[in-house]
Amino acid sequence: KTNVMFLKTHKTASSTVLNIMFRFAERYNLTVALPANQLVHLGYPKTFLARFVEEFQAIGSNYNIMCNHLRFNPSEVQKVMAANTFYFSILRNPIPLLESSYAYYKDNVPAFRISKDVNEYLASPMKYYHPADYKQNIYARNIMWFDFGYDNNAEDNKNYIQVVLKEIEQNFHLILIADYFDESMIVLKHALCWDLDDVIYFKLNSRSRDTVQTLTPESEERIKAWCSLDWKLYLHFNQSFWRRIEETIGLEELEKEVNHLRMRQKDLMETCLSDQEAVGKDHIKNKALLPFQSGAANILGYNLKQDLDNRTLRTCQKMVMPELQYTSYLYAVQHP
Repeated sequence: KTNVMFLKTHKTASSTVLNIMFRFAERYNLTVALPANQLVHLGYPKTFLARFVEEFQAIGSNYNIMCNHLRFNPSEVQKVMAANTFYFSILRNPIPLLESSYAYYKDNVPAFRISKDVNEYLASPMKYYHPADYKQNIYARNIMWFDFGYDNNAEDNKNYIQVVLKEIEQNFHLILIADYFDESMIVLKHALCWDLDDVIYFKLNSRSRDTVQTLTPESEERIKAWCSLDWKLYLHFNQSFWRRIEETIGLEELEKEVNHLRMRQKDLMETCLSDQEAVGKDHIKNKALLPFQSGAANILGYNLKQDLDNRTLRTCQKMVMPELQYTSYLYAVQHP
């Protein structure tokens, strides 16, 4: 399948998925719906409109791939994407997600900025989270719910949640789970009829362990209540994810393919990387490959080996290219 829309959610390993989508688009010479005016996001956090896509007026719905951050709005996305487009997204357990969000957006989000650390914030979120700042505070509560286009401050009401879950199931063919990333890539590969090499990846936009704060057991429980919309969203689609695996691939075959993916990934790391792993921002030698740094997080990147032949170098460069650099590179190619 070459017409694919990926709803890129925040702090869910989605930058790694974006890189997979960009590389696929290049490999098969596909067009990407890029943000208008060389922006990074498709209008985010505004609700998406077709005119947020570069040259939408001229091109119409002739894009194959859409994967930059946007706040989902099905009727407008459908104006941009072909009728046979495959829609998918990714969710992550809200407990590690909130901690990640806290570190990454510490300086930008009022609710995070004025609290000392993540546990203090969670002890009484309403002390820091003021509804009047809701636009700046979207990362501080039910961020996945917001990305899917819904009100992240909505009341947790059983009927309302059922309606939203049903809508998401109607709009999306597949919801992946970041906590099982390799398994997700195999499920994606099957759903899209892609090759293993189409879903090989190096982990992008992750941060160094020393910037991860330890959540207390109380904080973990509080996240489930504070982000109860995200929590219910996650539980629902985590279940349907595993059900889908059992009905389509089977657990045994899944395990085989996951091992295969990891072996292939290890080979590529040995081929491409001088350090065999991601390194901190101060150790990235080629500054063109430095990922965007945010908040209290030290976002890791990669160093490539020196003596690669041109073809290998190109492959390796694309695998480690951070989101902002890759977006502007594609922009220059598609809209010279």
